[in-house]
Amino acid sequence: MNSSYDLKPSIFGKFANLRHSNEYSNSNFMSSFVIKTLRWGKNYLLSILDSHLIHYPSPLNLTYAWSFGSSAGICLVIQLLSGIFLAMHYTPHIDLAFSSVEHIMRDVNNGWLIRYIHANGASMFFIVVYCHIFRGLYYGSYMQPRQLLWCSGVLIFILMMGTAFMGYVLPWGQMSFWGATVITSLVTAVPVVGQSIVDWLWGGFTVNNATLNRFFSLHFFLPFIIAALTLIHLALLHKDGSNNPLGVDSTGDKIPFYPYYVIKDLFAFFCFLTFFGVFVFYFPNALGHPDNYIPADPMQTPAHIVPEWYFLPFYAVLRSIPDKLGGVAAMGGALIVLFLIPFTNTSEIRSTTFRPIFKIFYWLLVADFLLLGWIGQKPVKDVFVWVGQVATVFYFLFFIVLIPVIGIIEGKLVSYKTKRYVRDNRIYIKLSRIF
Repeated sequence: MNSSYDLKPSIFGKFANLRHSNEYSNSNFMSSFVIKTLRWGKNYLLSILDSHLIHYPSPLNLTYAWSFGSSAGICLVIQLLSGIFLAMHYTPHIDLAFSSVEHIMRDVNNGWLIRYIHANGASMFFIVVYCHIFRGLYYGSYMQPRQLLWCSGVLIFILMMGTAFMGYVLPWGQMSFWGATVITSLVTAVPVVGQSIVDWLWGGFTVNNATLNRFFSLHFFLPFIIAALTLIHLALLHKDGSNNPLGVDSTGDKIPFYPYYVIKDLFAFFCFLTFFGVFVFYFPNALGHPDNYIPADPMQTPAHIVPEWYFLPFYAVLRSIPDKLGGVAAMGGALIVLFLIPFTNTSEIRSTTFRPIFKIFYWLLVADFLLLGWIGQKPVKDVFVWVGQVATVFYFLFFIVLIPVIGIIEGKLVSYKTKRYVRDNRIYIKLSRIF
């Protein structure tokens, strides 16, 4: 027997026998070649790469909805690389920040391309991550035994939001400056110590040069923390295995990650790259705010201060509560409540495909989230405030009340149908014996 195929079953599971076949060897020519030439299984780092990327056992029926995770990882790499190159030419000083951005756009070779990739890449990153979150919610990827996997993903999402907010401040335009002023001032709602925290955060009594320096340092540092958490997220994923559209745990119906899902993820990424390229080359400022091309002026407040589009649903939650402290608590709660989903869930059925009641409310949640995003960019008027309050109530109602209640109701229905099926089957057997 070829010694290159003497692999540990504990690493590759049920693929140990499968890899003896010629068909499998031909389909995995690259991995077989590397195993033979570099003694793949003898090297610890290469064996980890092999077990997590090449022969990682993946469910047979994964759809393109599972490609959002890998696309999000590639988006993170794009943001890291483009951000490093931008930092080489950026000056974190209130008198020079706006000019340094214009210098990057006009004087640095291909600086306009790097900046547009980074600015639009943030929006693309959030599009992919939102799709990834809603996919996980639809297919029950938060259920046992993947609770920690879901919670690690929510933590990455919160850090992404903090990193994106600080990055939006760096160009030091009108919307950057006033957005930073409004959002950081929310901390003053904290009783007793709120104002002291804000003064410490600003490094003074207003948003100033110390604030910009701190935001630049944190914006540069946090993506590496996100990258480390992403590795933990992947480790937790591979510990329990990927979920699948049916929501069933199957150990037999598995295929290796390479070449099947590598090719699938690459195709999905190139489709995403086409979408990304349309914005970078044809509509580079469509997702930004025009006021950010005006240098920051502390003496002139914009007519309507709005954050970036990916913050709008949570900004709408903030504005829907008339009390300042209550609004801050609601906005924070809108993120914290995502941690509770694995623990408030009472359903034993993972996939929403087989949960007709939950499916209705799931799509209502998607519509509600889009409605909150639309409300977040509207001026503060009675009709918009009222709609935002209704949408906010439904948002919290879904995660705190509907998820456990619907799980109980569907469990009762499934139990009733199972008992009825057993009873009817027994009656059929008795009648068949009589006749």
